[in-house]
Amino acid sequence: MMDWFTGLNPAVQALLGGLLTWGLTALGASIVFFFRRINQNVMNTMLGFAAGVMIAASFWSLLAPSINFSEQNGQIPWLPPAIGFLLGGLFIRLLDFVVPHLDSGLSENEAEGVKTGLPKTTLLFLAITLHNIPEGLAIGVAFGAAAIGLGDASVIGALGLAIGIGIQNMPEGAALSVPLRGEGMSRLRAFNYGQLSAIVEPVAAVIGAAAVLAIQPIMPYALAFAAGAMIFVVVEQLIPQSQSSGSKDWATLGLMAGFTVMMILDVALG
Repeated sequence: MMDWFTGLNPAVQALLGGLLTWGLTALGASIVFFFRRINQNVMNTMLGFAAGVMIAASFWSLLAPSINFSEQNGQIPWLPPAIGFLLGGLFIRLLDFVVPHLDSGLSENEAEGVKTGLPKTTLLFLAITLHNIPEGLAIGVAFGAAAIGLGDASVIGALGLAIGIGIQNMPEGAALSVPLRGEGMSRLRAFNYGQLSAIVEPVAAVIGAAAVLAIQPIMPYALAFAAGAMIFVVVEQLIPQSQSSGSKDWATLGLMAGFTVMMILDVALG
């Protein structure tokens, strides 16, 4: 099975990795068929876990390879990673400024982006969808790095990154579908909103892989770009959301557990 997977075109590998994360998002969203609400401490722990996974992935799977690649190419080791990292954060901030969306737990008058008459459910959906873009890009550039033979990058390591991101997508799917169900939406519609929020990940993964394969010199920038975008999402959305209802200890322990799991995945598989 692995021989078959490693023999695929990197863009196809990225697509399958993105489909995996989409499927795990759907699995998380499916909890709405069994529960109308989730204990807040459990939800906060899950969101903290997601944040920890993304922080660890940003360093172990993206920034560290970016630094190594820059050094191997005779560039200033910290310069491309620093530029790419900042551009990634600015990219998500620009999308936040333009795309109308509403982070979970906020009132409708706190919606960001251009002002529209979109319903709250759509704004919540757009918020999760928007923040799934950097995860897809991260998967794509990881498979691109493996194809190029960047340092210690490997297809197994890129797959490990996809698995880690998929695991942290499960609470994100639940974090969208469960509140929608709580507001009276049918189980099926709430599930569909939750799972469709990750549809951008396979698309972004293919774009990321194709870009670095077509223009290899951008590799260190692309890796750091995905890391910066993910860290922006963690600090701007996941951590505040996980600690907004008072259970900060559970959220923090969840973050540490998520970081540890992703670190183990990356080191063991990378």
